[in-house]
Amino acid sequence: MASENDSSVKEFILLGLTQQPELQLPLFFLFFGIYVVSMVGNLGLIVLIILNPHLHTPMYYFLFNLSFTDLCYSSVITPKMLVSFVKQNTISHAECMTQLFFFAFFVIDECFILTAMAYDRYAAICKPLLYKVTMSHQVCFVLMVGGYTMGFVGAMAHTVCMLRLTFCDGNIINHYMCDIPPLLELSCTNTAINELVVFIVVGVSVIVPSLTIFISYTLILSNILRIHSTKGRSKALSTCSSHMIAVSLFFGSSSFIYFKSSPVGSVDQDKIYTVFYTVAIPMMNPFIYSLRNKDVKLALSKTLKKRCSFK
Repeated sequence: MASENDSSVKEFILLGLTQQPELQLPLFFLFFGIYVVSMVGNLGLIVLIILNPHLHTPMYYFLFNLSFTDLCYSSVITPKMLVSFVKQNTISHAECMTQLFFFAFFVIDECFILTAMAYDRYAAICKPLLYKVTMSHQVCFVLMVGGYTMGFVGAMAHTVCMLRLTFCDGNIINHYMCDIPPLLELSCTNTAINELVVFIVVGVSVIVPSLTIFISYTLILSNILRIHSTKGRSKALSTCSSHMIAVSLFFGSSSFIYFKSSPVGSVDQDKIYTVFYTVAIPMMNPFIYSLRNKDVKLALSKTLKKRCSFK
C-alpha cells in the first residue's frame, strides 16, 4: 500500500491568468512593462530616500519600507506569472510553499506599514508639538519590527497549515501563483483548519489595521475641521491624500478576495482582483507618493542636478 507521501503531488501546473492563446503575448508584454516600471519606481524611491538627508524622517522611513516591500512581493509573483504566458508553467511543491510564504509575509507586512503611516500622519497633524517624541527613531523601529513580525507569524501559520494538506491527484492550479484559495480547492484533505486560519490571520491583518487607520483619520479629520484657515486645511489634507489613496486601493482589492462566504469561491474572478494588488499596486505606489509630494520632487530634482554637475 502506497504511503501518503508517495501519493502526494510533487509538482503543480500553474494555468496562468488566461488560457486564450491570442492574449498570451500581449499580456506578457503588458505585465513585463508593469514589472519593469514597478522595479524602477520602487528602487528609485528607495535610492532617493537614502541619498537625500532631508528625507530621513519618519514618514519617508515608512515609505522606504513600503517601497522595499512592494519591490519584494512583486518579484515573488510577477516573474513566475510571466513564464505562464510563454510556456507551460510548472512549480514544485517546495517552490509553491516558498512562494506562498513570502507572498503572505510581504502582503501582511504591507498592511502594517500602511497602518504605521496612518499613525505617523495622526501624530504629525494632531500632535505637532510632540511629533519628534511620539515618532522617535525607536518608535519607528519598533513599529516596523512589529509589522515584519506579524508578517512572519501570519505567513508561517498559512504555510504550516498548507504543508499538512495532501494533494492526491489534481495538480493544476487555476491561478498564476500559489495562492491559498486555489490550493485549498485542489486538496483531498479536510481544509476546515486552513479556512479557520485564513479567517483569523486575514481578520487580524485587515481588521486591526483598518480600525487603527479609521480611528487615526477620524481624529485627523476632526482636527482639520477645527483649522480656521482654508490654506491650513488644504495643506493638512494634502499630507494625507497619498496615503488615503494607497490604503483604499490596497485594502479594497485584497480584503474582497478573503472576506467572502467561503475562501474557495470563484478563482477566475479572484485572479482579476489578485492581479490588482500583487502587480498593479506595487507599480502605482511610487507614483502616488512621488507625483503628489513636493519633498520627493525636490529631492529628485536635486539628485538629478548633482549627477549632471558631475558629468
